[in-house]
Amino acid sequence: MKMKHIFKSILLTGAVCLFQSCTGDFEKLNTPPNSVTTIDPGLLLSRVQRDGAFAEGVEYPNNQYGSWIQQWAGGVLISSSRYVEQADNSTWEAHYNLIRNISQIRTELLKGQENDPAARTKLAIARVVEIAVWQRLTDLFGDVPYSQTALGPADVNNKPVFDTQESIYKSLITDIDVAISQMNAADASYGSADFYYKGDVAKWKKYANSVKLRLGMRIRYSDPALAQKTVTAAMAQPLLESNADNATVPTFNNATNANVHPILNHFLAGSPDLKYLADAFVTKLVSTNDPRLPRIAQPSVNSVKAGTPAYKGIGVALTDAILKTIIKDDYSTASTTTFFNRAYSPAIPCIVMSFSDVSFYKAEAALEGWGATAEQAEGFYQAGVRAALAQDPYNITTVPANFADQLSFTGLTKEQKLDKIGTQKWIQLFGRSYEAFTEWRRMGYPTLAPGPNAGSTNGTIPRRTIYSSREALLNEDNYKTASSRLTKGDTYVSKVWWDKR
Repeated sequence: MKMKHIFKSILLTGAVCLFQSCTGDFEKLNTPPNSVTTIDPGLLLSRVQRDGAFAEGVEYPNNQYGSWIQQWAGGVLISSSRYVEQADNSTWEAHYNLIRNISQIRTELLKGQENDPAARTKLAIARVVEIAVWQRLTDLFGDVPYSQTALGPADVNNKPVFDTQESIYKSLITDIDVAISQMNAADASYGSADFYYKGDVAKWKKYANSVKLRLGMRIRYSDPALAQKTVTAAMAQPLLESNADNATVPTFNNATNANVHPILNHFLAGSPDLKYLADAFVTKLVSTNDPRLPRIAQPSVNSVKAGTPAYKGIGVALTDAILKTIIKDDYSTASTTTFFNRAYSPAIPCIVMSFSDVSFYKAEAALEGWGATAEQAEGFYQAGVRAALAQDPYNITTVPANFADQLSFTGLTKEQKLDKIGTQKWIQLFGRSYEAFTEWRRMGYPTLAPGPNAGSTNGTIPRRTIYSSREALLNEDNYKTASSRLTKGDTYVSKVWWDKR
């Protein structure tokens, strides 16, 4: 009997030992050898930089930003921007996906390492990218969930409040100052994972200060005191100084559509007959002898057949009755020589922010005496136009004589100077539809007449984007509160906080 118990004890002890030896490396044995257990912050930075840049030139089905500000006009088969209101789930979700990804760097991957040279500057750079995404999101929609989002996996809130745009802007301005102060050239950076600057911290400081300048200028009509303070501080720091400082993402025109320039992708996504250019845009290029015209548009088919090549844009928001009368070959489609040529070489980079952007902001600020004198405004404006002409794919380094008058402020009133700045910015932002839509609303230039189709806006050009229908359903109470703060509810014709023109 005693031997029986001893035998059982030996078996039990052996089993325990066997179990312990098998489970000592349990995690190692049960982890697939090729699985990803940690994420490189550089991969998230690259993804957000690329996806954020490429989204801006694409016209989503529900909102045609480029058509709203009359650069694109759709075609004779599909009349874009008919002012018919639709919720924009795609733009909303795309931006929150970008924020979710980039915020992981500060809430998870490098959390708690703000004073570590191995992570400090990486965190600051990621924060600047995140701030730029937040600014674009609130510029498109107005009040959005902000303070109760992107807090990390332990603080997920499925029904966050919608913060006011005013409070968001104040937070972004404070946060970008913190991010700039944490950038150190001696720290580790992202290297080749950084599409904009390959980890060059000096250029990142210029970019961050330029984003701060943009934040300040955006609110100049809604909070002049904060705008002046922010702009003046930014103007005193290094900003983008030439096209060599442009924040860009490289493209590969001979690759899949996901990697081509967004304007090229826009053209390749369907028949060229659907990619006509708007009358207001083409007319301005023609009337000012703009040398970029043949690189943007093609002469109409019928004008070429007649031996007198001419450019003619088509109207926006056309009614069905007007569409029936249109002869498509009388109008200009997009040029196939540059943006719209898959074989164009070298591939055209996708611009996120340019020296031209900054120059136009500086010109506008100088007219107010913010960080510069009014006498300096013309020089800043000229630098902006010249830089815009020199950008890929225009590469125009000498201003033609018949276009030189566009560089002059002589004899103009302050308002006429602002008109020139806004109009040249509108042209320079061709293809960067989010930014073009935002700056047109803020400045009010150029003056655009709405198309004839009344749509849902009674013939008014949209002023904002409608909230996601899914957010309205799943976060109903907070959605209703935010909508009630809009002057005309959750519609195209309500204005965001900074839109005072």
